Amino acid sequence: MFHVKLHGQDAMAREADEKLVSRRVKLPTRVVEKPLRQVSKRLLMALFVLFLTVLIVYLDRGGYHDNADDTLTLLDCIYYATVTLSTTGYGDITPYSDSARLVNVLLITPLRVLFLIILVGTTLEVLTERTREEWRLNRWRKNLRDHTVVIGFGTKGRSALHTLLATGVSKDAVVIVDPSSKVIDIANSEGYTGVVGDATRSDVLLRAEVQKARQIVVATQRDDTAVLVTLTARQLNRGAKIVAAVREEENAPLLRQSGADAVITSASAAGRLLGLSVLSPSAGTVMEDLIQQGTGLDLVERPVTKAEAGKGVRETKDLVVSVLRGHRLLPYDDPHLGPLQLTDRLITIVRAVPPAESAPARGAGD
Repeated sequence: MFHVKLHGQDAMAREADEKLVSRRVKLPTRVVEKPLRQVSKRLLMALFVLFLTVLIVYLDRGGYHDNADDTLTLLDCIYYATVTLSTTGYGDITPYSDSARLVNVLLITPLRVLFLIILVGTTLEVLTERTREEWRLNRWRKNLRDHTVVIGFGTKGRSALHTLLATGVSKDAVVIVDPSSKVIDIANSEGYTGVVGDATRSDVLLRAEVQKARQIVVATQRDDTAVLVTLTARQLNRGAKIVAAVREEENAPLLRQSGADAVITSASAAGRLLGLSVLSPSAGTVMEDLIQQGTGLDLVERPVTKAEAGKGVRETKDLVVSVLRGHRLLPYDDPHLGPLQLTDRLITIVRAVPPAESAPARGAGD
């Protein structure tokens, strides 16, 4: 067994990391440029408009009158273009020739309007970006329910998500929780909503709306972290299905006591699959295919239909492996199984349905 350590230098290091990383909700990345890049791009556009205006005035500088001097230098042209585009208009330099006035009407005025649009658009973008994000976040919180929370976006978390997606779970019904901001950015780019923070803290799980979740996948790197996460999640949501992964088999009972409905021992499971593959490579391939949804054969849990009620296991259309009756999981050849009941659930092996033929995307747990 292990001992959970939440004191001393480990606790201080964790608190320091949490101060550096903002525990916030990150919605899926939209195809939008970063604010700094947007401002830089619009600034370059404004400078281009200013340069173009200076060039137009300089080429026709003979048609302008300067109260201080009859001739316009390059500096005078820059000055005139600046005060004109900014609508300041001191009046010390004015166009007097027909060509200069026509150029001001047809070119300078549209450039002035474009210049103002660039400046005003940049200001409005900066002011409304945070409001827009708050509105998206509030709408997300309002519509999110019966979703799946995946804690840990490593190899185990990704594999679990791929399986869920293959069964029809929508990305909109998934929330990723991970302490790494970079990992959450990757999850955002793949279309998932993410929460940055330590999942052992209740406020982080509340940001992921875990209290409204239907199922929770705990795929952390450490077994002691998995225990704390499971305890916290079960305290916040008594009815959710919690599935947790541990490295060592001896820690599995502690996970179950913490509130996990199912515990997967990654090291032992991989070892059993390796041993099976040594004895029979084909059998190992079949087992690999069974746990990989969407290809070959799939393991599926489904309810007993009315037409199957009262019949034997072998009279169903699917290959039944086990029967879930109440809280007991009975093998197909259990002598006390008897006829199937409407309240039973069947664990069956069926032909995998390709994604194109599967039902429309649905919420988690459907």
